[in-house]
Amino acid sequence: MRQAEVTRNTLETQVRVVLDLDGSGRAKLASGVPFLDHMLDQIARHGMVDLEIEARGDLHIDAHHTVEDTALALGEAVSRALGDRAGIARFGHAYAPMDETLTRVALDVSGRPFLVWKVAFSQPRLGTLDTELIGHVFHSFAQTAGLTLHVETLYGRNNHHIAESAFKALARALRMAVALDPRVGQAIPSTKGSLGGGPGA
Repeated sequence: MRQAEVTRNTLETQVRVVLDLDGSGRAKLASGVPFLDHMLDQIARHGMVDLEIEARGDLHIDAHHTVEDTALALGEAVSRALGDRAGIARFGHAYAPMDETLTRVALDVSGRPFLVWKVAFSQPRLGTLDTELIGHVFHSFAQTAGLTLHVETLYGRNNHHIAESAFKALARALRMAVALDPRVGQAIPSTKGSLGGGPGA
């Protein structure tokens, strides 16, 4: 059962994430940031994971701490659910078109966190979410999930479409990467024999 529950409690936020990698796309989301919930719903539905997130944070200041800690907890939940990464495909990629926008995501469940973010927004906010925090979501998620993650919007104008296509592409690429490959069996897909970071994995 590739499931995990993560709680993250600080003086700024309290976050609880429940994740099932082999789910059916169900989501119950209450981060306190509606646009973030809309984006996380894309991960659940298009990644075919069951996801429950409840977050309380210092939104009277701004959304930064809540958004960051939610993404960190989600990434940790993915990492825990994957365990030693035995049997997974490991690599994933996806293109997600949304009307005039096209975004590409490629990722490696490498254990070596790294983000390449080539996505730009032309407005400062989407709903109550600062658009500069969207890249921070991907960075925080990659750090705790242990992903080498490349995200690039190839073209697009509408800011909502740009954000949503990035999350949809992430969901589809992650779904591909964490899928169990029957040809791999219980082997860990690495020449090192582990996916815990370091060169040459």
